[in-house]
Amino acid sequence: MILTPIDHTILSGLRAEFDSALAPDPLARAVFRRITAVIPDGDLLTLSTDSDHHEGAVDLCRRFGFGILDLSPQEHFTWDGESVAVRLEPSVLIHEVAHYQLAAPERRAVLDFGLGAGPESGRKAEADAVQSLYLPERDVEEGLCSLLGILWEAELGQPAVLAFLEQNWLEGGISLHNIAHFRKVVRWLRDMELIDDAGAPTMNLREEGDDSFFSRWFAES
Repeated sequence: MILTPIDHTILSGLRAEFDSALAPDPLARAVFRRITAVIPDGDLLTLSTDSDHHEGAVDLCRRFGFGILDLSPQEHFTWDGESVAVRLEPSVLIHEVAHYQLAAPERRAVLDFGLGAGPESGRKAEADAVQSLYLPERDVEEGLCSLLGILWEAELGQPAVLAFLEQNWLEGGISLHNIAHFRKVVRWLRDMELIDDAGAPTMNLREEGDDSFFSRWFAES
């Protein structure tokens, strides 16, 4: 949920400032420009519910081999280890693809990726019972998934900036911490080959297990 509402005037200024702050990092700047290439008219606070966008999100799930369940997650799980419940906003559905790519191999076939029940999942007790990743590691993975999912939206021609705002990537403006965090997430996505040299998402999957992965993350400044 977006913490500070942003209108077109505010976004225009933030966009220019953020882009300028990323000048020393061409890849991070390319990623940011992909995300902000399409700015929809009107409301910037509501994620798309466009049927074509939803169709594109479902097609992306199929490309990764997901089973497709024509259900609301409230009736099931968002991800049951094999299939995804697709009665979701397109952005949220694409976010599940990013979770699949970024989950440790041993969690990829676990209910809601072993993160505990997702906010949309209805059978929360069952998903929580197999949770194996907790804070602060879970927040790290969520941040990586957030940006990767947003990049998939951009790749599909969808208004990725809406999720970028909704997930508060601009909340810290151009503070040193916020810019450094954005650059680190981009760098790690590239190192895992989940994005290419132009910042476009790939079909690759994370291969490293949780213990070494998060040890390396927290050891890096």
